[in-house]
Amino acid sequence: MRVGVVTELKADEHRVALTPAGTRELVERGHDVLVERGAGEGSAFSDTAYAAAGATLAGVDDVWAAAELLLKVKEPLPEEYGRLRDDLCLFTYLHLAADERLTRALVDSGATCIAYETVQTPDGRLPLLAPMSEVAGRLATQMGAWALEKAQGGKGILLGGVPGVPPARVLVLGGGIVGFNAALIAVGMQADVWVLERSVERMRELEVALGGRITLAMSSRLQIEELLPEADLVIGAVLIPGARAPKLVTGDMLGRMKAGSVLVDVAIDQGGCFETSRPTTHSSPTFEIDGIVHYCVANMPGAVPITSTKALTNVTLPYVERLADLGVREAVSRSDALALGVNVAAGRVTYEAVAHAHGLPHVPLAQAMPLAAA
Repeated sequence: MRVGVVTELKADEHRVALTPAGTRELVERGHDVLVERGAGEGSAFSDTAYAAAGATLAGVDDVWAAAELLLKVKEPLPEEYGRLRDDLCLFTYLHLAADERLTRALVDSGATCIAYETVQTPDGRLPLLAPMSEVAGRLATQMGAWALEKAQGGKGILLGGVPGVPPARVLVLGGGIVGFNAALIAVGMQADVWVLERSVERMRELEVALGGRITLAMSSRLQIEELLPEADLVIGAVLIPGARAPKLVTGDMLGRMKAGSVLVDVAIDQGGCFETSRPTTHSSPTFEIDGIVHYCVANMPGAVPITSTKALTNVTLPYVERLADLGVREAVSRSDALALGVNVAAGRVTYEAVAHAHGLPHVPLAQAMPLAAA
């Protein structure tokens, strides 16, 4: 199969969808890998490294036109919509529930579109989302600490405090992979850490994993309202796979918070879990509403592309190999995890949460895939 890798166009996005090591694995399995010239530079992978691994270097037009399976990191931007076609399989993060325009463009293209974030194993794990959730969770605390600095608009408080001066209070909403990693770094920085979670079983796991160094509480609207006035940094770490994030902090609640407090919305790719959130970029990461600093970068792992690209290829490569070895239709039919990753196929929305988000018809995958190119 012809596998294509292109440069990411999203602002401040320096990741690439495949490392030279992953390229070599695919080439040794008999596949042709086409890499756009310069695609790996942001992650410190040179064209020479890809060529040595067996890739064919080409211009962007040639890669899009020749690829049967196109690998990306982030969703196609409007200037790329015209490159989509009905015999192409697109494999990338899509986050369609928060983007109706993109959803309709993918439907109109007829392409088979598999979202990393909804590939789900039978035990409920999201293996292709997990490493970026780990990165984003750790960055959330790191960037939240930065945003709390007075020069960045924050209240001017050190996350860990010093002897005789209390630490900042960090409130993490959600105890999944993002929340755990955010809390892990916050604990390491000696903050006063609270995690709100709805699963008692998950809270027990967090209690053990973090050695009892955090305060755990059941997540509810009332609990959030009561804790916001004392929170210096609030990290939104909730996830409903494939669906829009719930709004846990409303605009009215900002009035409960102290001026200079910080909100970090890791759920911004899925629409955000703070009502006042809007996507920002690494070049202009924050904005202020009612005295509260908002950090809502939509591609947080892109800030550390070397780490992120390697972590991403580690988990995506086995699925890429399966798609390339078997063909898209056969690979999806043999893997329930990959089947759940298919969001759009043959002009149909096959992921129910995405269809519901935009009021579009939902067509089960079993009906849509026979119409899709294999």
